[in-house]
Amino acid sequence: MPNWFNKKFQVNIWQVGGVLALAILLGLGLGAKYPNLTQLGKKSTAPDFSSLTSLYDTLQSKYDGTLDPAKVLDGARSGLVAAAGDPYTTYLTSQAAKDLNDSLSGTLSGIGIEVGIKNNLLTVIAPVDGTPASKAGLQAGDVIASIDGVDTSSLTLDDAVAKIRGPKGTQVKLVIIRGSNAPMTLTITRDEITVPSVKSSTKPSNIGYIQITEFGTDTGDLVQQAAAKFQTAGISKIIIDLRDNPGGYLDQAVEVASQFLPKGEVVVSQRRGSTVLETEHSDGGDLNNAKIVVLINSGSASASEILAGALHDNGRAQLIGETSFGKGSVQEVEELGGGAELKVTVAHWYTPNGVNINKQGIKPDQTVPLTQADSDAGRDPQLDAALKALQ
Repeated sequence: MPNWFNKKFQVNIWQVGGVLALAILLGLGLGAKYPNLTQLGKKSTAPDFSSLTSLYDTLQSKYDGTLDPAKVLDGARSGLVAAAGDPYTTYLTSQAAKDLNDSLSGTLSGIGIEVGIKNNLLTVIAPVDGTPASKAGLQAGDVIASIDGVDTSSLTLDDAVAKIRGPKGTQVKLVIIRGSNAPMTLTITRDEITVPSVKSSTKPSNIGYIQITEFGTDTGDLVQQAAAKFQTAGISKIIIDLRDNPGGYLDQAVEVASQFLPKGEVVVSQRRGSTVLETEHSDGGDLNNAKIVVLINSGSASASEILAGALHDNGRAQLIGETSFGKGSVQEVEELGGGAELKVTVAHWYTPNGVNINKQGIKPDQTVPLTQADSDAGRDPQLDAALKALQ
């Protein structure tokens, strides 16, 4: 496990082989940089765990079935951690930890599509070029009626994503409805999918556009590359789209902020109680004089909020959209052996102006809603407002 101060988790997206679905998973990581953290915590008397042994002995002797010792231990660990009452302090089984690490690395196993709910139907937003989904002929707008024989109307978005995802080399059978055509069945073999966390383009009026879907291991480098291209092209007005970006690694958020801030400006600080643990500063970047609009919504969390807060509090960006998620706690990730991990809240982070937005979120300077009717009609009033603000 690397030093998690430099590889920090926040709320994350399930990027399932290219299938995107929001799933609140992790908070920010600190790692071993603060060896004195335990000294800052409250001392407590350890509970008597002998009752758990007694409970297990009773279960084992009375239960009409077979107990899996590994599952029993995972259940006990999960329950112990859940008793803290903090949604961001969690026990991750070895598989859950692997899935999360794979997601943030940008390389996953699946078929390579982005899906969402449109008109209450599971719909393909877009296939990723060169992936099994693209090669099989899936198109944007296709409705996925069933997955391996299971009607998708009975599934949540997360459930559907989980069923489409799977190990490389295995197959998934999808029934697709395209327009008024008869349903067709596609059997697609899963493969490893690499999905970049950053997309950039140029909008009308020579406005640069950077969409960050999560803060993965490649995000800082990809934004730096986009910034260099914009600078070469003489682009000085930029939209940073953080909508539905639930976070990722903090060091990547700091790197991105540095592209748009002068050297030395505060990006974020972490505190435990009244104790300041660390303050992150900008390294300075190529676009620290550009005019910036940041798009946020209720799906923008953790690293997204850190970036939005840093640019806003330093007077570098106008925020447009809807109030962000409100994830202001800091987590440390510890290996427990066998691939399992503990994610535990150890601190809270604060914007440059000293604001912790936990459960409150960051309010935009200009509130612009995006309704389901807008999405169904292909409208994006939030992006339109950002373009207008820069024009």
